[in-house]
Order: sequence, then structure tokens, then C-alpha cells
Amino acid sequence: MSWERNIIIKSEQEIATLREAGRINAKALDAVRQLIRPGVTTAELDAAAEEVIRKHGATPTFKGYPGPYPYPASICVSINEQLVHGIPGKRKLQVGDIVSIDCGSTFEGFVGDSAVTVGVGELSPLAHRLIEVTEQALYIGIGKMRANNRVGDVSAAIQEFVESTGFYVTREYTGHGVGRQMHEGPQVPNYGIAGRGQILRQGMTIALEPMVLVGTSQTRVLPDQWTVVSVDGSLTAHWEQSVAITEGEALILTLP
Repeated sequence: MSWERNIIIKSEQEIATLREAGRINAKALDAVRQLIRPGVTTAELDAAAEEVIRKHGATPTFKGYPGPYPYPASICVSINEQLVHGIPGKRKLQVGDIVSIDCGSTFEGFVGDSAVTVGVGELSPLAHRLIEVTEQALYIGIGKMRANNRVGDVSAAIQEFVESTGFYVTREYTGHGVGRQMHEGPQVPNYGIAGRGQILRQGMTIALEPMVLVGTSQTRVLPDQWTVVSVDGSLTAHWEQSVAITEGEALILTLP
């Protein structure tokens, strides 16, 4: 994909539809969060999300998404060392796990895309800190998402904050524009140089998603050809919101 050629400025009406898609997505994520406890399977989490999405007149964006083979579920459930794209199945959650839930909902042709990381029962101090830092990094990045700033301003702010805590950002997976397609331009890495990159313009809509690792920035893909894990097996976390660039502060599209 040529990211710069695939940047689509949205009208006010299109942003309103994206906001509704985002609300539905937030409801699905909330339903999943309420289910998270020891003994629940990741397939049960997936079923709960799909039920909410369809109940509100939307469809699961991820289901059937092209890749090494069509993605087989409505959400990604990534546990502990799994950074992104974990496939739901028979695995049961255990006390101390940290679970990243990434969800997409398509409503009237537009995509809401967001993710959260939550804990199962009592967590280690390191796991708590990782989740907290990753969420903070997301909102630090959103704070830089203003018209006439550049993508590098957002990326550099995320990288600087995360690395100041001793954690790492992935170099291989990025944020992205979102609209009628789940992946549009611009590409927004979680590392970069301030003042560089694409200029942010009013009407751009972007899914910003810090992906943070405890021990390394390096990843590998498991034999299922989807699940991405840290190379050293250390903990990971992922937070995401879709936002619109406005005249002032960025508008978060994926809040309840």
C-alpha cells in the first residue's frame, strides 16, 4: 500500500458515522472486559463481542480479513507475550494474565477500531506498570494529533515516553488511517522524529495504537501465521483509539 496515496479526508457526516461505529465498538469491548476472569475461554470473549456488534446493526470488521488466510474471529485476543493478532480459541484465562483485546466494527460502511489491555485477577507490579504506561502513551500521542502537526510529532512523543520508562515500542507494527477501510493512510509508527512525516490535516481519521514490550522491540509470528509475540517471551500490551483531526483537540471516535 502507498500510505500517502491512500489518505482520505472525511466530511462531517462521515465522521459522525465513524463516531457511531466507534460507539458500537466501545460497547463490544466493554462487554468483553466484563467477562474477563479466570476460567473464561478466549472463544467466549469473541462470541460476546460479535453478539454486541451484530445487535447494534454492525458487522465484525476483523472476521474474514485478508491475510495469510482469512482471519477467523471477530476480535484479536493476545495474552502476555502475545503483542497483537492472537486468535481466540479454547485457551482459558488464568490469574495474572494480561489480555489485549483488539476489536473492529463496521457500521454503514465505516470502521470503528480500538483496543484495550486488562488484567485477570491480581497482577504483578510489572504487569500493572506496563498496562499503565501503554495507555498513557496512547493519550500522549493523541495530544499531539492536531492539524498542521506532523506524524513524526505523534510518533516521537510516544517513543520518548515509553522508552523513558525502560520499555520498548514495536518497530514492525503501526497505527494507520481508518475509514471505509480498516487500513488507510497515513501510517503512524510508534517511533519517529518530531517535525518529520506527513502533515496532519483536518478531516483525517486515524487509529493510533501504541504497542509496548517489556524486554525487547523485536517480535516474531507464530506458526498460526497471525499471532505476533515478543522474541524474548516478555510481557506486551496494546491500547488503541480511533480519532479525527479537527480545528482543535483530536476527537476520539471510539468512546462509549
